[in-house]
Amino acid sequence: MSYNIGIDARKIADFGIGTYIRNLVQALGEQDQENQYVLFAGMQNLENLEELPENFRVVLERSPSYSARELVSLSWRLFRLRLDLYHSTHYVLPAVVPCKAVVTIHDIIHLLYPEFLPSPLAFFYAQRMIRRSLSRGDRIISDSQNTKTDLMEYFDVDGRKIRVVYPGVAETFRDRLPKSELDRKLAEFEIERPYLLFVGNPKPHKNLDNVIKAYARALEIHPFEADLVCVGDRSGIEFKVRQRASQLGLADRLHLLGHVDDEALPALYQGATLFLFPTLYEGFGLPVVEAMASGLAVVTSNTSALKEVAEGYAHLVNPLDVEEIAKAIAQCMADQDHREALVKLGLRRAEDFRWSRTAEQTLEVYNSTLRRDSRKRKSSSRTTDRS
Repeated sequence: MSYNIGIDARKIADFGIGTYIRNLVQALGEQDQENQYVLFAGMQNLENLEELPENFRVVLERSPSYSARELVSLSWRLFRLRLDLYHSTHYVLPAVVPCKAVVTIHDIIHLLYPEFLPSPLAFFYAQRMIRRSLSRGDRIISDSQNTKTDLMEYFDVDGRKIRVVYPGVAETFRDRLPKSELDRKLAEFEIERPYLLFVGNPKPHKNLDNVIKAYARALEIHPFEADLVCVGDRSGIEFKVRQRASQLGLADRLHLLGHVDDEALPALYQGATLFLFPTLYEGFGLPVVEAMASGLAVVTSNTSALKEVAEGYAHLVNPLDVEEIAKAIAQCMADQDHREALVKLGLRRAEDFRWSRTAEQTLEVYNSTLRRDSRKRKSSSRTTDRS
């Protein structure tokens, strides 16, 4: 039986959630030719939704995410399209959902670290919307067991409603680039090897300030010839980041690349000597898995989902302890055998995360939700017939 399934793809161009949407849609298209899919996207998203399978179509939706307008606009569209199931790829459901609903909740960082939010109103909004999605959604998908546990403890919800479905890692990170092509791509960024790599947005929980301080301290513990390359938008914090580097005598050793297209990321990972990701909190930590799949040794946090994903496969540290992070960096740079062992372990762990598996398990969630609804209708019909 074919179903009509809607997916909120308005954040497809974003970092993080956008990566999730892009790869999930592609993998669903490769696996499912039976169901009909409707992707809700804005005009700015269309270039990310080209060459879709025949059973996928795009519906323009101009309402911005996290707005009052989306609650009403999406409700109206769901009524008109007569969908069987709607998949919200972030934690907000429309005001009215006239079909079965699946919600992906990637993390609850806004609730655990309210000081990172722009206002108390943003905290109230996040709390209210997540609670509402947990209540009204038929099934919840979380990126990790850590996020599932956070949801259960913070909101006191029944965990049987929540299914852990790990994101995958794109095959481009596993494909090794020829040396000539790798050198050419790195030259475009004016980067010389060796270098250490950090990937993350400018949000405080990414812990970049501690990364820079730990890098400086590691150079004191065991001097090495490797600059620090940081990928990610630095809007609003670049001056402070460069000021910190200057204070520590690192002005010439810190490279801020800003936002980098997905196509360039595999080269940056593969060219690096060590990946640093000691962030304060992650719902999953996709950059860690991307680095592992790229054959890169990883230093990451012993907290949140990062411990779940990387324990036993990376060098784990307390993200609040600059000295501990520095010693980990120094050890990895000084001990090649330790670094190579982490590379092998990371490659093994990365095999557990494939988008084909993510799509397969997401389809299982869709089908179980729709079958349960079908069973309820049949049961209701039999009760009516008997009466």
